[in-house]
Amino acid sequence: MKTKEIQVIQTARDTGDRLSAKEPLSFQSNPSLGETVVTLDENQTFQTMLGFGGAFTESSAYVLSQVNPELRDQVINRYFDPVEGLGYRFGRTHINSCDFSLGNYTYVDEHDESLASFSIERETKLVIPLIKDAMKVAGEPLFIVSSPWSPPPWMKDTNEMNNGGKLLPEYRLAWAEYYAKYIEAMEEKGIDIWGVTIQNEPEAKQVWDSCLYTAEDERDFIKYYLGPALLKSGYEDKKVIIWDHNRDNIYERAKVILSDEDAAKYVWGTGVHWYVSEEFENLSKVHHAFPDKHLIFTEGCMEGGVHLGAWQTGERYGRNIIGDLNNYLEAWIDWNLVLDEKGGPNHVGNYCDAPVIVDVGQEQVHYNSSYYYIGHFSKYIKPGAQRILCNVSSDNVLATAFKNQDGTIVVVLMNEQDDAQTITLSMSERSTTTTIPAHSISTFIL
Repeated sequence: MKTKEIQVIQTARDTGDRLSAKEPLSFQSNPSLGETVVTLDENQTFQTMLGFGGAFTESSAYVLSQVNPELRDQVINRYFDPVEGLGYRFGRTHINSCDFSLGNYTYVDEHDESLASFSIERETKLVIPLIKDAMKVAGEPLFIVSSPWSPPPWMKDTNEMNNGGKLLPEYRLAWAEYYAKYIEAMEEKGIDIWGVTIQNEPEAKQVWDSCLYTAEDERDFIKYYLGPALLKSGYEDKKVIIWDHNRDNIYERAKVILSDEDAAKYVWGTGVHWYVSEEFENLSKVHHAFPDKHLIFTEGCMEGGVHLGAWQTGERYGRNIIGDLNNYLEAWIDWNLVLDEKGGPNHVGNYCDAPVIVDVGQEQVHYNSSYYYIGHFSKYIKPGAQRILCNVSSDNVLATAFKNQDGTIVVVLMNEQDDAQTITLSMSERSTTTTIPAHSISTFIL
């Protein structure tokens, strides 16, 4: 630690504090102990953080195209500016359409098995301009993870993109080559693709764009088709991410694929969503079984339309981010960056919430509690930061801690209780005691 002064940034429900700087703290010689003691040890380190981000869906890009340029720029800055914004460095795109598209679409003509007609022209209208503007604000390229929701209808046993179905065996090679075509086309447009997932939510038969894979299907598709196709195209450096679904079955899925050496050699890591389960310990189970592989959060949102002004939204984000980070997660990507006042557009009416909601008719932007909760991590835990040991003496407070490359220690504390909590922060035989408000999140920079 370079200084004894501790910066405090706070967001609290019953106040006007939103990522607000508070009176700094100092370590004291003999502070009285708080109800909860948070003990840090910078000598015990864990995973290295890659960064935070959100998804560049067609819906998000469309909403921002419907408002004046100044408002659009404001939202992009509030996410991607490294100082004034949340410092986002990751993004996610959909290969073909997803539910947060304006409709079903693919990149090839019907039954074009040669993929000669392949074109991402549609993405050049909304999605790619948004990514490029975000990159300008970030001042550097973004790490883009790309996920398919469904192959073209004619490649599936149901002949439709929605309502599940499976990839037909005779199209596995063409579908694998499709990923490589997408990477090549995006890179020709100046967008580097950092990684790809095999399939968004492969165990879910959704009324929107979806496709079902068993763990064995996914393993064999990587081993025999996708891995070799990326290698052949010169994209062996791209991060191949498996699962891309919920925490409940993450270990069982990862075990089938990562236990197979011929499949695992192509796989960078496992992607996770937050729906259904908050069994954070399942991530540690995957990490300990396969310590050379990585863990990345690829999607999470509040379902059921817009929850404007709700506080439990932010608390769900904070609780999930802390839970995952404390179990070896290395990158965290939110779902839609922005949605309209209905929680769309969504071509099957699956309206959801986003940290930023734009009332298009009123040309008004709403920053939800989730926006500020994410910022308590993304603004201060920098890429390259290492998680350090952080022990918490009670269940009343959630906490995680990281050491940035510049030596600063970042501690994020969250209080979901209805009462303020007195906490003692202790490190290297130095301590300080303070109070964190009810329903609040605080970042301490040591």
